[in-house]
Amino acid sequence: MPTQPDISIQLTDTEQPAARDFIGRKLGEFNHARTGRADAAALDVYVTNPATGEILGGLTGRTSLGLFFIDLFYLPESLRGGGFGSRLLREAEAEAKRRGCARAVLYTISFQAPDFYRKQGYEAFGEVPCEPEGTSRVFMVKVL
Repeated sequence: MPTQPDISIQLTDTEQPAARDFIGRKLGEFNHARTGRADAAALDVYVTNPATGEILGGLTGRTSLGLFFIDLFYLPESLRGGGFGSRLLREAEAEAKRRGCARAVLYTISFQAPDFYRKQGYEAFGEVPCEPEGTSRVFMVKVL
């Protein structure tokens, strides 16, 4: 690899939104040039308090190249166990299908919600041990 004396590498533990936006935009341009598809888009579903507008939980993800990536999914204890999470997930999956996605992909941690996702039709396709000892990241997929 040729050396570049006018280039530096910076490591940070602080999010840099402008840098992340730049990298995401450039990767999107690269992907579009290779695939002819510029379809990457956020797919977020928020649960809010109707009186205050305060966000109580929700799901964040993105669609790209026929896949729906679920990044984060959180509901407070008061909204768990009554089918609300299943409904929220179904709504997000339906929107992903409308966008042309054939599959949904996510990872969860073994102490979080793998059983919830299995009940929703997700299948594990990989597992990687992580900390604390005895836990793992469970990678899951569902055909939409």
